[in-house]
Amino acid sequence: MPGKPGFRIHSRWSHPGAAVLAAFGSASAAQVADCMSRLGAMDSGIRPVWRSPRVIGSALTVWCHSGDNLMLHKALSLALPGDIVVMNTQGNTVNAGFGELLATSAVKSGVRAVIVDGVVRDADALERLALPVYSRGVSPNGCDKDGPGEVGAIVACGGVAVRPGDIVIADRDGVTVVPQTDALEVARLAAEQIAREEKRLAEIEKGVLTRPEIDETLRRLKVID
Repeated sequence: MPGKPGFRIHSRWSHPGAAVLAAFGSASAAQVADCMSRLGAMDSGIRPVWRSPRVIGSALTVWCHSGDNLMLHKALSLALPGDIVVMNTQGNTVNAGFGELLATSAVKSGVRAVIVDGVVRDADALERLALPVYSRGVSPNGCDKDGPGEVGAIVACGGVAVRPGDIVIADRDGVTVVPQTDALEVARLAAEQIAREEKRLAEIEKGVLTRPEIDETLRRLKVID
């Protein structure tokens, strides 16, 4: 592989495919996180820039040097329709690595969303383009384009390890990542979770406002008689 550690492009990885993504149905980021023992959700600092809809897609990972977005430009040239870009900026919250021009290219490439562990800019344009973007905030400062960085490597984003091809679910609550190897199992568990929640909502509608197992747990713990 050309390049060197920290400055290279991994251009081949497994993609989950439409059937795997469809298996998650309408499962939310929260429901999927619950099915992963609450280990797959990014931290609360990764928030939607605008009131965007739920999206699900395959992770296209980018690791950029602080204050630089050279490898993000390259990553977008490799994007497949349905990809979700996940970008590590080495903790930079001063320089926006993503904005209107890159967003326009991303939309043309069929990118479904962009997740940045850092800041972005041109918030109004991002909403106008209807591209879901998640970040730690906004900043008018731009980036250099000198490198180094990597495309298609394992990256950290919002406290979660993200591999290329992992499943990313993002909605108003935040972002959850599912390792591709666990995708079908987690999708099955998510369907069961949705069914349980629908059953509980029906119980509440009938007047069962407190789950019976709450008191059972408190009795077992000798908190109540």
